[in-house]
Amino acid sequence: MSAAVKNDVVGEAARVLKRAGIDSPAREARLLLELAQGDPTRFADYVRRRSSHEPYSRIRGKREFWSLDLDLSPDTLDPRPDSETLIEAALDHIPGRDASLRAIDFGAGSGALLLALLAEFSNATGIGIDILPGAVSAARRNAEKLGLAARAEFVLGDWREKNLGPADVVLANPPYIPSGEIDRLQPEVTRFDPRAALDGGADGLESYRALAPVIYRALGPGGFAFLELGQGQARPVAAIMERAGLKLVGTRPDLARIERCLVLRQAD
Repeated sequence: MSAAVKNDVVGEAARVLKRAGIDSPAREARLLLELAQGDPTRFADYVRRRSSHEPYSRIRGKREFWSLDLDLSPDTLDPRPDSETLIEAALDHIPGRDASLRAIDFGAGSGALLLALLAEFSNATGIGIDILPGAVSAARRNAEKLGLAARAEFVLGDWREKNLGPADVVLANPPYIPSGEIDRLQPEVTRFDPRAALDGGADGLESYRALAPVIYRALGPGGFAFLELGQGQARPVAAIMERAGLKLVGTRPDLARIERCLVLRQAD
């Protein structure tokens, strides 16, 4: 494809994407053309899908998280950079990258959090649990692809019903969007992320209430728990966790300065 033809193709696709309300349409059109490897039929299909607000990462079937290229499935959240805040917090609070740790990831999805942690701590092992079969399959593929399958196990089930402890590190990105707010989110989220991974009940805190006693049972002495939060949830979630016997260590903001990660330990 000559440069002139390429420019014409990208320009027309960008106009289609702009009419659909896609931000940065020219950039997105170039990315889609590159993904299609110049195949006109495939490119047209990608433009159609992006025009319906299917995220580029879903079209590609992968998302980069903590420099790891992760497979996605319809049963996984599309991992956001905000979630990397939990890994940053873990690196701040856990001494020694060679520590022999055991980690649990509650609601593992694609395995993003657990696999990122294992990539940083070379002697750590971990288990992730998710209630959605497609998520568990994707997480297992990701562990295999990244050479972490020997240290990472992913199981299907409800974390409220399985005893996965003890753990030195607990990670969790539970559903925290209030039910009534989900349909007002961007269509990239409402149409393509699994609702079960978004819906936190009427006030967005239902999963934290269920998770608090589970973390308390699982977390060993001296261990840390790192929980992702929605905007404005730090104080109520901390209160829920403290009532379950956990001690608030602090919070960590994301790049937008929103308190995104709650750090907990067992109470003395």
